[in-house]
Amino acid sequence: MERRFIYWKTSQAVNPYIKLYRPVNNIMASLAVVAGAFIAVGTGITGEWKNVLLAALVVFLFTGGGNALNDYVDRETDRRNHPERPIPSGKIGAKTALRLGILSLILPLPIGFFINAEAVLIIAMAEALMISYEFSFKKKGLPGNMEISILVGMLFLFGGASVGNAERTLIFSIMASFATFGREIVKDIEDMGGDTDRRTLPKRIGREKAGLVGAGAFMAAVSLSAIPYGRGFGIAYLAIVNVADIIFFYTAYLALTDAKKSQRTAKLAMLIGLIAFLAGSLQY
Repeated sequence: MERRFIYWKTSQAVNPYIKLYRPVNNIMASLAVVAGAFIAVGTGITGEWKNVLLAALVVFLFTGGGNALNDYVDRETDRRNHPERPIPSGKIGAKTALRLGILSLILPLPIGFFINAEAVLIIAMAEALMISYEFSFKKKGLPGNMEISILVGMLFLFGGASVGNAERTLIFSIMASFATFGREIVKDIEDMGGDTDRRTLPKRIGREKAGLVGAGAFMAAVSLSAIPYGRGFGIAYLAIVNVADIIFFYTAYLALTDAKKSQRTAKLAMLIGLIAFLAGSLQY
């Protein structure tokens, strides 16, 4: 196991395309889609595996395309903030990253036609949000944070839509959106020094007030986490989501004191929350 982990870390270091595409993040996003499908139909998912797998593939491609497009748009800022990334380090050309990003964003739409009409609609909306974010709203700070939060929440809706029951995933979508919004704010606090071309919330209202906004978003996600248990999710969900909630409490505290650590801790809490969603859906 240790040798596999070392190999993975080495691959990330030597292969710039892995760093550009960020497959670990893409797999996490795909798991959110699978969780959304489980939430929507429970064990009835066994008859829907084709659609679920296609939906997971769509999200893997879409997320990877968004990562590549993000690195292309941010290539000048990354020379200051993240010079180790593939484009500023010179390991991948900017046009190559752009082509990969566009291709990965185009492919999901035709795949969606093999799922259902609702899936196609969600994919089209997500692509519009992603493109408008990268080329417009990202620089405006808060609107861009909101777009990314909506996109993450849509993962669960998309999973539900792939099996014909998106409505049941709504509360999970909202929780994911709040958690993501909090993480986006603390990431902007962390990058205040290098974000010279963006009007982020921390720059508008200051580090401390922005930290309060981020902490409030994390607490909003926590406040909603008991609702699924009241709607039939089992004790396994409650036990695991309580662990996520404790980490979110700590993350909210860190949003006021250590933005860098807060955004990393938020990612852990979100992963544990995703496991809770999956565990709960198996008992639903």
